[in-house]
Amino acid sequence: MFSVARRAAGRSVGFARGAFEPRVVTTSATQGAAAAAAAPAAQPANMQEFSIYRWSPDDGGKPRYQKYQVDTNACGPMMLDVLFKIKDEQDNSLSFRRSCREGICGSCAMNINGVNTLACLSKVEKAATGVSTKIAPLPHMFVVRDLVVDMANFYAQYKSIEPWLQKKDLDKSKGPVENYQNKENRAKLDGLYECIMCACCSTSCPSYWWNSDTYLGPAVLMQAYRWIIDSRDDYTDERLAKVNDAMKLFRCHTIMNCSKVCPKGLNPAQAIAKVKSMVH
Repeated sequence: MFSVARRAAGRSVGFARGAFEPRVVTTSATQGAAAAAAAPAAQPANMQEFSIYRWSPDDGGKPRYQKYQVDTNACGPMMLDVLFKIKDEQDNSLSFRRSCREGICGSCAMNINGVNTLACLSKVEKAATGVSTKIAPLPHMFVVRDLVVDMANFYAQYKSIEPWLQKKDLDKSKGPVENYQNKENRAKLDGLYECIMCACCSTSCPSYWWNSDTYLGPAVLMQAYRWIIDSRDDYTDERLAKVNDAMKLFRCHTIMNCSKVCPKGLNPAQAIAKVKSMVH
C-alpha cells in the first residue's frame, strides 16, 4: 500500500522513472580506480637549460651567467613562470622585477635571447635538450642586482617632458571642469597612449646606449608627441620648443630597433619622425 502511494506521489511531482530504485554504492577502491583511469597521463619531464645573468653588489664578484635546469612541462608557459619556478625551488636569491603578469605594468622588461621583451609575454619554446635560453637585464643600463636595472634616469627624462595635461587661462574658481575632445582628435592618440614605459624600445636603441644622458630616447619622445598632438592641451608650442634640440631629438638616426621590439606593437620611430617634421 505504502509503495503504491509513494510511486503515485513520485508521478505527481514529475519524478523520473526509477528515481526510487535501489542506489548502487561504490567502494573507495572502485572510485580510485575510476579516477586513475580518467586522469590524463603525466607528461614526461622536459628539462631545459636557462642561463641567467647574475650580479650582486653585496659579494663584490664579477657578473656571471648561472645555469639552471627547469622542467618546462611542470611550470607555466611564459618566461616569467620559469623565473618564478627557479626562485621558488632552486635559488631564492635570484632578483627580478614583476607585478601584473599581463603585459600592462612593464616591470618584467628584460633581454631574452638577445631581444628586449617582457618576460610575462615571452612564451617558453619547448626546445630540444641541449638548447640554452639566455636571460639578461636590459642592455646598457646600470644593474642594481641580477635582472634589476636602475630606471632613475629613464623616469627623470619622462618627467622632463611634463606628461600631463596643461591649460592656459584656467579659471580655478569654477572648480574641476571637463576637457572635451571629439572622436577624430581622440583617435589621433591611438598607438601612443598604450605605451607602458617598459624601456624595451629605448634600451634597444644604439643612440640611447651612447647618449642616454642627453638623448631622450624612443619611449620618452613618443610620449612627448602624444601630448604635443593632444587637442585638449594648450602648450603645444612650448612642448615642441623643449624637445627641439640636436641631442634630445635629432640624435635619433631612424635605426628602427625601437619599433621592432615594442611588446605592445607600437611604433616609436614613426612618432619621432612626426615630431621632427613639426619642429621644421
